[in-house]
Amino acid sequence: MEDKYTVRILTLNRPNQMNALSWNMITRLLQLFLAYKDDPRVKLVILKGQGKAFCAGGDVRPVICDIVQGLGKWRLGADFLSDQYTLNYVMATYSKIQISIMNGIVMGGGAGVSIHGRFRIATEKTVFAMPETELGLFPDVGASYFLSRLPGFFGEYVGLTGARLDGAEMLACGLATHFVPSTRLTALEADLCRVVSNDPDTFSSKILNAYTQHPHLKQHSAYHRHVLDVIDKCFSRRTVEEIISALEREAIQEPDEWISATLRALKKASPASLKISLRSIREGRFQEVGQCLIREYRMVCHVLKGELSKDLVEWEPQRLEQVTDNMVDQYFKRMDEEEGWEDLKLPPRINLSSSIIAKL
Repeated sequence: MEDKYTVRILTLNRPNQMNALSWNMITRLLQLFLAYKDDPRVKLVILKGQGKAFCAGGDVRPVICDIVQGLGKWRLGADFLSDQYTLNYVMATYSKIQISIMNGIVMGGGAGVSIHGRFRIATEKTVFAMPETELGLFPDVGASYFLSRLPGFFGEYVGLTGARLDGAEMLACGLATHFVPSTRLTALEADLCRVVSNDPDTFSSKILNAYTQHPHLKQHSAYHRHVLDVIDKCFSRRTVEEIISALEREAIQEPDEWISATLRALKKASPASLKISLRSIREGRFQEVGQCLIREYRMVCHVLKGELSKDLVEWEPQRLEQVTDNMVDQYFKRMDEEEGWEDLKLPPRINLSSSIIAKL
C-alpha cells in the first residue's frame, strides 16, 4: 500500500530575493529535517527553489549593514550563522535521503543547503559559485570540506576566484551527482514521489539515472584537461603570492583569456580573505565536516567582530604581502569567551556513512 507521506518536498520561497536564506527559513528547515529524521514515514526529502534561483546565499545583509555602520551587532550575525552551520551539519550527516534540485543560482549559503545532500541535481540553468573572497569573507557553510575534496586543486581555484560553474561543470567535478534538463524536473519529481520501497536509496538512484544526461563541457570551460593541468600546476602552490606568480608565468608563456580572467578575479579580491580561504581549504582536506564547520564558525566570528581586519567595510591590509602568517593564524583561534561566546555546538552525528566524504 502506497504511503503518501513517504516523500517530503521543501521549497525555498523568496523568489524576489533569489531565495536567500532568512533566519526564519534556516530555523524552519532545521526543525523539519530533525522532525523527518525521527519520522518512519519519511523516506526522502526533496529541496528545491521557487523561481529562477535555487538559493543565492544566506541573507545576512541586515547584520552586515549594522556592522558597516558601526553598530557593533556582530553577535547577531554569529547567532544566525551558528544556526545555518548546524543545519549544514545535519544535512551532511543525515540518515535519510536528501535530493537537492539545484535549478538556477546556487551561491554561498545555497551551496550549504544543497551540496551536503546525498543526491545533487544540476540543470542547464544552474550557476554555482562561492564568491566570498570578493566580499571580504571566505567560502564557509562547510565549503572547506567539499571544495577540498574536488579533484586535484580545483577546489582552491573555485574558492579563491569565485569562479562560476555551470551544470555540466558541476557534474564533471562531482559537485553534482546528476544532470537533468529543467524541462524534465516536474516529471522527475512526480516519479520520485512514488518512492515506496524499503530501499529508497536504490529506488531513487534508479529513477535519477533514468533521467540524467551527460552534457558536453562548453568550449571555454575551466574543466577541460589542458586548463585543469594549469589549475593543478598553479593552485597547488603553497601561498597565494606563489599561485599568482605561477599564473603570471603561464600568461607570459601562453597568453590565454582564462588565465587573464583568473588573475583579475584574484587581484580584485580581499587579500586577507584570499589567505584565510586558502588555508581553510587546505586544512579542510584533513578534517571531517563537523570539524570544518566548527573552525569556519571561529573564522567567521573573527571576521564579523572586525578586530583582526575591517574587510567587510574595506580591504585592510590592501596588499597580499601585508597579510602576515601571524595575522592569518589569528582567524583560526578560539575567540575570547567574552559576552558568553562559545564554539559551535553541533548535534550528535546522525549517520557517518552518508557524509559527503563518500560522495565526491
